[in-house]
Amino acid sequence: MMNTATVSMAVTPTVLSTFLSHYLNRKPLRERPTAHLSYDEGLHLIRSFLDFASHHTVEDLQAFTSQWVPHPQWVKVEEVEIPEERLVESADLLQKQLGPDGIRKVGGRNWWQWRKPGSPLKAEWIEMKADYNERKKSGEAGKRVMLYVHGGAYFFGSVDEHRYQMQRHARKLKARVFAPKYRLSPQFPFPCGLQDCLAAYLHLLTTHDPTTIVLAGDSAGGGMVFSMLVTMRDGGIPLPAGAILISPWVDLTHSFPSLSSDSPLDYIPNCGFHHKPSKAWPPLNADEYALLLEQTGSAKSTPVATESLAQDLRQANAAQAGDGSSTIDSRAETSFITIKLEGKEVQLQDQIQMYTTNELLAHPLVSPVMQPTLGGLPPLLIMTGGGEILRDEQIYIAHKCANPTQYQPAGCATNESAREQLARFKPTDVQLQVWDDLCHVAPTLSFTRPAKYMYRSIAQFGAWALARAQKTEIEILDDESISSISSSDSDAGPVNEAAAGERPETRENAKFEVGKAGDPLPPFKNHMVRQRVDRHGRITPLEPASELVGCNIDPTEIGVVKEVPVRRWLEARAQWNKRYGSVRTKIHKKRLKEMTAGYVGFDGEMPPPAALASRRKAEESLVEKKKVKGIGLAIWSLWGSKHDETTIIREREAVKPPEIKVATNEEGQGARSPSDLESQEKREAKRDVGHNRSRSRTKIVRDEKQIAEDDVDEDMPVFVPKTKREEPLPSPTGSSLLSPDSAPFETGITGKRPFVGGIAAPFSLNIDAETASMITLTSMADQAGRVATPIPLTPSTNAFAITSAAAAAVATAKARDEVVDFEALKQSEPLDTGAPQLTLTGFDTSESLSPFPTPDDDLNGKHNPTTTANDDLTRPPLETFVTAREDLPLSK
Repeated sequence: MMNTATVSMAVTPTVLSTFLSHYLNRKPLRERPTAHLSYDEGLHLIRSFLDFASHHTVEDLQAFTSQWVPHPQWVKVEEVEIPEERLVESADLLQKQLGPDGIRKVGGRNWWQWRKPGSPLKAEWIEMKADYNERKKSGEAGKRVMLYVHGGAYFFGSVDEHRYQMQRHARKLKARVFAPKYRLSPQFPFPCGLQDCLAAYLHLLTTHDPTTIVLAGDSAGGGMVFSMLVTMRDGGIPLPAGAILISPWVDLTHSFPSLSSDSPLDYIPNCGFHHKPSKAWPPLNADEYALLLEQTGSAKSTPVATESLAQDLRQANAAQAGDGSSTIDSRAETSFITIKLEGKEVQLQDQIQMYTTNELLAHPLVSPVMQPTLGGLPPLLIMTGGGEILRDEQIYIAHKCANPTQYQPAGCATNESAREQLARFKPTDVQLQVWDDLCHVAPTLSFTRPAKYMYRSIAQFGAWALARAQKTEIEILDDESISSISSSDSDAGPVNEAAAGERPETRENAKFEVGKAGDPLPPFKNHMVRQRVDRHGRITPLEPASELVGCNIDPTEIGVVKEVPVRRWLEARAQWNKRYGSVRTKIHKKRLKEMTAGYVGFDGEMPPPAALASRRKAEESLVEKKKVKGIGLAIWSLWGSKHDETTIIREREAVKPPEIKVATNEEGQGARSPSDLESQEKREAKRDVGHNRSRSRTKIVRDEKQIAEDDVDEDMPVFVPKTKREEPLPSPTGSSLLSPDSAPFETGITGKRPFVGGIAAPFSLNIDAETASMITLTSMADQAGRVATPIPLTPSTNAFAITSAAAAAVATAKARDEVVDFEALKQSEPLDTGAPQLTLTGFDTSESLSPFPTPDDDLNGKHNPTTTANDDLTRPPLETFVTAREDLPLSK
């Protein structure tokens, strides 16, 4: 039985031994993430937990990781139920994607849609309570939504277990996280979980625009997100703004080289997952099922011999594929994996992955590396740990997305459907980050410094993807001074990298650090941003693809099970069979009785042997048990949430309004009345309710054209909503000023100053221009006499503009240092400076000039350019300006 007490007793020795060895071996750890004690402890703790769990049943592990975990009081959690119609819609979408051959291999159309009675698909909304209150007052559904699919090798884990990670994503991005509680294998194998996750996304589309959604997933959840995106792409479903894939598991055949190497910096067992035998796992293989059929046919009450079931594993693997095939149905693993071990060809009869049968391990929806193309997807962020066992397949799939034609699986060249997809979908833009020496899904260790950098990078990409998809600017929290990443007292790694033994060349090349929400992404080159990141968050360019092992594997070897992983799996399986042989015998006896009583079928369909749908009993109650509070998971979540809690406290202090002290009658109340001070205090309080985050601590995120426009695929099935604003209204005739509906046509050198008709628009001040002094001006060679004014230009005002005080002041020597009145300016003699002089024609200079013409001037024909010859006007050597209609003091 797995509970807090037993798990604590199992992992405590590891915690103590890690603490001692950490300080005894500090020197060899200096260049590793394990230089930090918190990271070293977390890594060994997870490894010890998985080892302890392997000696318990799958059901025990599932029950432990699905316990109820209380959330912090500053987090808002709401559980919702996905309607049945969304499940039906996702099932139809999956059937089209699987096709007739895929449906045959899966075992039918209906069994994977079956759910336990009283167990609808549910999901959780997770967001910061402060953000929830702000959104509730505005009445909006939210324009930043992250659909997060949790990992756990497809067979364990839960939203409760992962909530401490999801809440940080919500806080950093100021988003709402939507987490589906999808069905887990082996009781509900492929495609059960995929149907649930697709239904969750389809449910979001009923309330949210796809441009407001980003997908995210870790490990198995990352592989699930890939399958979701491909299914939606091929089915014409609107795609989200982007996707974030954290150490995605994308090759269940274990065909890449890193699976055959040692992984001392990772916690995933290199022998695969093994568990104490139970009703759920492992399923019967062909020989075992044939033996049970024989026992039920000869004598129902005859016990099954222990020696027969505990047969040698190698002898079972040497059995021929055809033996007993005529008496085998869907309740046994009937597909074999042939592999050469020590020069001998061996057939692996046992199912090696809990997610699906051996026959479907290389299916494109199970192992996305086998997809004909991964082009046509929204922008992706793929994060992989340099020390994890799955790194090669993750690096490979990132390059496959960005360059589909170069990374094709074997057989695509002769497959007409694959060629059509390659021609149809353009490459996907990918940001690939390889984090030096980090483990699988390092954000799990959220309390460590490297994980904090990863959360920053995720928020940075998510903010950019949302801003790009929505074609707008979004405000994001600038928490540099609030959510600081500093070395804790428990971290053994020194801050001085030189003292820590860092490579000098690494420090010289690391010119950039991991950004945070609000920082711009670098531009994509050949559809990729390729980065290597060290434990201090410093970025260097990733090696070229020709030097990466994962990118140079033979296409014919992808999807083919390799000898080393299989040998390790067989050795571990033999140990488990020897240790738990008696337990397995008892399990087979129970199955014998159940088979005798009979199961409830699905109209001739053949569910996989591990599926609960293949061994349903008519009288059995399958109602979900009530969850209990997980003390151990609550402690782990509290540890992982400590940084978030500290950050929220700092944020509250930072945006806290200053206190207003009203003086007493004895002290004097100054120039302001008490009622004035009271009204100001009310206004400040009202403002703080609506804006819980100070503008001085926010950044504006926008798409800065990191992706070239010519790379956009117009044929992509991405939903682009209609903008609320229609086509811009034309400017008034004869005016080149910006109107409220004008759109910039060109930009300046910095790329941020829009120009219209040669006039530079003002900076965004969130206020309207009231005077000419608030408008930024420029001069153009082809508009010698045109200047900007706060009012629309008419022919008369355009002609008169050149006679303004500023224009005349240019021609005088006095005006270089002072401002004079108009009358004195008219009578002043221009100095012979050698510069071209301004000639005024067609105007009665005897009349008093006004800064702006009156309506009577136009009616009387005065100052009308049509009645004057102003072709002789010479452009002054400097720019001219129109002053505001203000009575400015004159300097003498």
